[in-house]
Amino acid sequence: MSQSFSSPGPMQPLSIGNVVTAGVRLYRSNLKTYLKLALFAYLWILVPVYGWAKFAAISGLISRLAFGELVNQPESVSIARSKIKPRLWSFFIVGLRVWFFMILVYFGLLISALIVAGIIGVILGVILGQFFAAIGIGIVTSVVMLAWVFGLVWFYSRWMIAEVPLAVEDGINAAQSMNRSWELTKTSTLRIQGILLIAFAITLPILLLFNYLPQIFLIRVEQNSSTYWTIYLISWITSFLGGMFVMPFWQAIKAVLYYD
Repeated sequence: MSQSFSSPGPMQPLSIGNVVTAGVRLYRSNLKTYLKLALFAYLWILVPVYGWAKFAAISGLISRLAFGELVNQPESVSIARSKIKPRLWSFFIVGLRVWFFMILVYFGLLISALIVAGIIGVILGVILGQFFAAIGIGIVTSVVMLAWVFGLVWFYSRWMIAEVPLAVEDGINAAQSMNRSWELTKTSTLRIQGILLIAFAITLPILLLFNYLPQIFLIRVEQNSSTYWTIYLISWITSFLGGMFVMPFWQAIKAVLYYD
């Protein structure tokens, strides 16, 4: 544990509902501070590489602030930022590594799923004949693709808090922070998946309003027209705002998970 924070005595793992509730309370009680940081984080995204590193570092900063609240040792933004700033590129590396590994997992699981579905399809074709094989292949494909989605979420659950140890603990680097996430989540994967599902449901109205709804208007407009690009710009801005509102909530959830 970080030298800057001290955790309370042993406790039972928080329930899925308690984790999400704690995240919501942290978000609401620090809304102004978190949204201000999120605004700067999303503005930095417009700057390639360095701006992306700043986004990752500010995300970690929000988690550090949330964790400080949880252990009753809150920090000011300036003090927390002074702890985060020297690790700017480490946060970028963590984000890059998680992205790279998830891409590998995505294609690895997809190829495996297609191979399994293909083999089972051939076997069913030989045993059941063409008609019943088609029905069986449809069922098997659905099951295999669900398993593929489950596998993706499982791996993401293991790396979900990858940047939080880097934000909170002293003397670790990007690789160690990822390993720490993998170690801490090894017995809680299903619980984390439940937390992901509920937290996503909570943020879905914001995503629908700011990110998805504006896209609908683009369908009815002629592409490359002035109206199309105007709506596209508005859609981009609203998506930006939607991300700004949602990101601090997820960082608070990650802080609660790490604390738990």
